[in-house]
Amino acid sequence: MKKFLVTYLAPATVIADWMKTEPAKRKEAEEKMQGEWKKWMSDHTAMFVDKGAGVGKTRRVNAQGASDTKNDIMLYAIVEAESHEAAAKAFEGHPHLQIPQSSIEVMEIHPLPGM
Repeated sequence: MKKFLVTYLAPATVIADWMKTEPAKRKEAEEKMQGEWKKWMSDHTAMFVDKGAGVGKTRRVNAQGASDTKNDIMLYAIVEAESHEAAAKAFEGHPHLQIPQSSIEVMEIHPLPGM
């Protein structure tokens, strides 16, 4: 089995707009999505090596030092699958994709020899 890094993305502007939604409506929609997400996870639990977590603010480090930056990554996970195609296909229809302009990226993990 091959391992894959999965990142769940959504533009910060979409999330900021969502936070302006009337609180009761937002809570109802979030609870619905959480239920669907739990169901999806239950159906796909065997593929997860690391169920991952949410990620916070980003610092970019380069030769000049470290600085604040932004990206659209909200969460990460690590899964196992027979192929890249199989790993990606498993995420088709994932509840995260209900978020406008959201996406899920699936990248094969290649171990570094000697590390």
